[in-house]
Amino acid sequence: MARVKYLRRADSPNQAIFDRLERERKVPTANIFLALTQTPELLDGFITYANALRSSPLSPRLRELAILTVGHLTKSRYEIAHHQSHGLKAGLTQAQLDAVPQFESSPLYDAQEKAVMAFARESTLKVEVDPETWRDVAAFLSEPELIALVLVVAWYNSGVRIMAGLDIELEESHR
Repeated sequence: MARVKYLRRADSPNQAIFDRLERERKVPTANIFLALTQTPELLDGFITYANALRSSPLSPRLRELAILTVGHLTKSRYEIAHHQSHGLKAGLTQAQLDAVPQFESSPLYDAQEKAVMAFARESTLKVEVDPETWRDVAAFLSEPELIALVLVVAWYNSGVRIMAGLDIELEESHR
């Protein structure tokens, strides 16, 4: 059970945040958002930042590989479950989704994808990224894409920590 209440529309004094969630997410509201509805001003900024990352110069395919790498490294069932479908929409195969934990040895990823995932791994586990890892990923991405990659990895590392800290439960529809 989550450590905070999931606030439902009927119980919320702030209907505008629910209007925004329904308008922009177009899916049943996820538990992470229901937990954060108790702080609508923070949730509003949270959604705005997440939306900006989705429209960044980094390709959706590379973005989802970075996110899924973060999810697997941090053992975030919630993040993995929610981003599997995003990965499929971005053109990843089910076999690629299944191989994320062993990306380095997998023939299913090209050199660019492996460089992105290696960056996500180092940034997640060590925070400091080795110059060689940076050079490897910078060989494939423009500076705006690199900035977006750094922000995506940092953002989803914060997301898994928010979900773990609040003990957000995976929705039945994602199990």
